[in-house]
Amino acid sequence: MNQLRLLPSRLGAQAVRLLAAHEVPVFGWRSRSSGPPATLPSRKDGGSSSYMEEMYFAWLENPRSVHKIRGHHVAQLDPLGILDADLDSFVPSDLITTIDKLAFYDLQEADLDKEFQLPTTTFIGGSENTLSLREIIRRLENTYCQHIGLEFMFINDVEQCQWIRQKFETPGVMQFSSEEKRTLLARLVRSMRFEDFLARKWSSEKRFGLEGCEVMIPALKTIIDKSSEMGIENVILGMPHRGRLNVLANVIRKDLEQIFCQFDPKLEAADEGSGDVKYHLGMYHERINRVTNRNITLSLVANPSHLEAVDPVVQGKTKAEQFYRGDAQGKKVMSILVHGDAAFAGQGVVYETFHLSDLPSYTTNGTVHVVVNNQIGFTTDPRMARSSPYPTDVARVVNAPIFHVNADDPEAVIYVCSVAAEWRNTFNKDVVVDLVCYRRRGHNEMDEPMFTQPLMYKQIHRQVPVLKKYADKLIAEGTVTLQEFEEEIAKYDRICEEAYGRSKDKKILHIKHWLDSPWPGFFNVDGEPKSMTCPATGIPEDVLTHIGSVASSVPLEDFKIHTGLSRILRGRADMTKNRTVDWALAEYMAFGSLLKEGIHVRLSGQDVERGTFSHRHHVLHDQEVDRRTCVPMNHLWPDQAPYTVCNSSLSEYGVLGFELGYAMASPNALVLWEAQFGDFHNTAQCIIDQFISTGQAKWVRHNGIVLLLPHGMEGMGPEHSSARPERFLQMSNDDSDAYPAFTKDFEVSQLYDCNWIVVNCSTPANYFHVLRRQILLPFRKPLIIFTPKSLLRHPEAKSSFDQMVSGTSFQRVIPEDGAAAQAPEQVQRLIFCTGKVYYDLVKERSSQGLEEKVAITRLEQISPFPFDLIKQEAEKYPGAELAWCQEEHKNMGYYDYISPRFMTILRRTRPIWYVGRDPAAAPATGNRNTHLVSLKKFLDTAFNLQAFEGKTF
Repeated sequence: MNQLRLLPSRLGAQAVRLLAAHEVPVFGWRSRSSGPPATLPSRKDGGSSSYMEEMYFAWLENPRSVHKIRGHHVAQLDPLGILDADLDSFVPSDLITTIDKLAFYDLQEADLDKEFQLPTTTFIGGSENTLSLREIIRRLENTYCQHIGLEFMFINDVEQCQWIRQKFETPGVMQFSSEEKRTLLARLVRSMRFEDFLARKWSSEKRFGLEGCEVMIPALKTIIDKSSEMGIENVILGMPHRGRLNVLANVIRKDLEQIFCQFDPKLEAADEGSGDVKYHLGMYHERINRVTNRNITLSLVANPSHLEAVDPVVQGKTKAEQFYRGDAQGKKVMSILVHGDAAFAGQGVVYETFHLSDLPSYTTNGTVHVVVNNQIGFTTDPRMARSSPYPTDVARVVNAPIFHVNADDPEAVIYVCSVAAEWRNTFNKDVVVDLVCYRRRGHNEMDEPMFTQPLMYKQIHRQVPVLKKYADKLIAEGTVTLQEFEEEIAKYDRICEEAYGRSKDKKILHIKHWLDSPWPGFFNVDGEPKSMTCPATGIPEDVLTHIGSVASSVPLEDFKIHTGLSRILRGRADMTKNRTVDWALAEYMAFGSLLKEGIHVRLSGQDVERGTFSHRHHVLHDQEVDRRTCVPMNHLWPDQAPYTVCNSSLSEYGVLGFELGYAMASPNALVLWEAQFGDFHNTAQCIIDQFISTGQAKWVRHNGIVLLLPHGMEGMGPEHSSARPERFLQMSNDDSDAYPAFTKDFEVSQLYDCNWIVVNCSTPANYFHVLRRQILLPFRKPLIIFTPKSLLRHPEAKSSFDQMVSGTSFQRVIPEDGAAAQAPEQVQRLIFCTGKVYYDLVKERSSQGLEEKVAITRLEQISPFPFDLIKQEAEKYPGAELAWCQEEHKNMGYYDYISPRFMTILRRTRPIWYVGRDPAAAPATGNRNTHLVSLKKFLDTAFNLQAFEGKTF
């Protein structure tokens, strides 16, 4: 008989009923909490079955016959009253919503007045232990079936579930004082009259107004007020364009005249760059929170049109601000993300960002998510926009509670937002507030929504604005008078009119006034670099030796490392003794020396702790003690800056966005993101295109993020061969046709004028220098580094300490230094190349004995193009043919960047020939070594001194 009790799920419904009839307990389920099996309540007729057993029996026969029993399915969430927020109009038959449903439980109307003992898991009784059934139903309906719908029963933590129950079930929790109601009304006035003012003044302008969800402004201010009350000092916000101007005006408190002048088409930009539309701009502001009388810093991060792309950027900036403040628990700095319903459900970066929320090196200790649920995405209905019941269902994967609320009930919204802020502070976890609202106009003010949603917009046109609804309510209950309400409106209208008058005096737009991440003290008062020079990037030899010593040791006692790693550490010790470095040790030297100088270094990406190619090993693992690790880089000096190296989740879009945001927070940190393979960056293309390459032009925002992209044809197939350098070069803004003037500060000025720096280093020393130069420059630019794979262990790819000591610097071009350079007039061909192909060329040149006839010059910095040094090299070999040799699949995109720049500098002298590897020369066998065939043809062409005769450029 005991065996029959173990697996009821394998029995049919009739068999289970048979066991129950013989009073055999069937333990087919347990509560989510630990402990004994849940006790099932008895039926009214005294049998051993119960309501939940009946539901279980019914489910065994037909799973579709049992609906999830949740009040949020029948909550009155839609202010329009025409749609179902969860895409499901079915009302569970077992919910007692009318008297006729009592029969489902074998109850009569007379039973409604009987008293029942309340279980300890509910808070609806307050101080009472018993309630009549009628009162129990009324209180539960008031809690779960009115204007708030709660989703939290999926959370597998009893304490958290009980906390939410207490916040919403306790009688009287949603009582507001008269002062609180008046404040709420005043905030609604500002929110709505701001939109009305813009609509009156600029009726034909796109502004992506907030009409239909004006309650979002008091909602955000409540979250900020409550968080400030609990100790938060810095709030970082990210949001799409809808309602952004209103948030800037009424939450961040941007001067109204600076907002209004953005509508003037004659306004001239005072800063460099293209600027951006007004509803993409960010802002940073420090002020006193009027409710708590405490200092609060608010930052709204600038973003492109790409919805949700800003989410990981906000999280990275928040993490960095917490790090610099020593705020490990997130008690001083927090983030708020505002989403649209369609984008929240549809954009994959939302999921990627959620999955960073509890990772040790990425958590921000909880984010408050506010969804502006318009119940439409541009012209697409919800039933066509998602497969899940709610747009917020993605948040369930991280056990974030979801509070749905009717946006036409301002007091319900404010209460929910207050609870959300408390939840985040209490449990350091994400929480979602779903503002179920509507969009009074089309996607923008010029769009006609009646084309595609005629019935919805007929109802919207009849809809009474939330401000009037709430004002009428407060006037009726005597909280405010009609005169007070009208005076509040007139007061704000007057503020807007006065600001509008001042805005007409604005003739110049200063984009830098809209910075979301200012760096006090880094630039001068005009926002310009304090100098246009860069010091030498070399360091004293004793520092190199010390770093090499630590890099080849285990700083912790009784720490057993892998035998293979022991060999690697011995190799590092030998290199240090011999005053040489390979690629990994050069990186160690660069990071370690910056840490010594007080520069925080953070390296993030997939498998970066060990390195994709098992070359880095920055985190050592004890082979005998589980999860015991050691980071020797953090044991270099007692007073060094901290080093963070962290394997990321298997995400590029989300993680690169996160690191970009991290780098925004301070210029005094080297923040690097490494792709597992270089071409994997294309899944983060949105961050690269919309933030990294264009961020300074649009938002005057400097950023020193470093992208490490492993690159090179190593027989691993097309997906692992190229980091697509041509794509980065095509997005570089240096002018190929402009003949530059070679001034004294040309090198640094050229870097300052570019949108990013692209390098393909061929030596460990140059890699070391370019990393250090990234911090020593008097400004910040994104740095794209095509890192090698085969060079990580190439016997020739080593550098001497002599190339790294004090006085040495990064070489934009590495000239020929062999026999050809001793007699340049005898050289017949000068080959320019970049990256690891140099070593193939040198080997082939040696095998053909052409050291005196062929010179090879390496282009280390590709963009901005080193016109001065290339001209110098070409003039050094006056009788030589010029050739550009590249490895990447005869990549014409690469060549299209290089060719015009060579021609700009050499057009008065002679042509330059192109030699590239042609994949067509290799048989399509799929063999991993087929690249050698095209390599051979490539090298034969490069060193055939008659190959170019009779050809024209």
